Amino acid sequence: MADSITFDGSEIRSLARSFDVAGKATQMQVAAVVRKSAFAVERGAKLRAAVDTGNLRNSINTSLLFRGDLVSAEIGPEADYGIYVELGTARMAPQPFLGPAFDEVEPSFLAALADLTGQALA
Repeated sequence: MADSITFDGSEIRSLARSFDVAGKATQMQVAAVVRKSAFAVERGAKLRAAVDTGNLRNSINTSLLFRGDLVSAEIGPEADYGIYVELGTARMAPQPFLGPAFDEVEPSFLAALADLTGQALA
């Protein structure tokens, strides 16, 4: 994808290492939480995206990435101007859509991971 917002995933990687001992069932549950949360962010971003022609909204997609036992997601617009809409320019005020969508989903994402951590370590 042309542009995306990233965040520090060190805590998530630490949790993922804890899940190593819990086995495949927990890893599949983690993957489900990542998938559900990623698509919730995508949905929220599409609802918030500025619409002129609809191209920006239609270009927002989610890619799930699997590397070994770890799963991650990349959410963002494929429209090359998405970053300018999100962050603004010298001539245009920002119209954030991806950041607020992530902020809305983050608490439930972290809570779901915490629940899985408690179950895995119990």
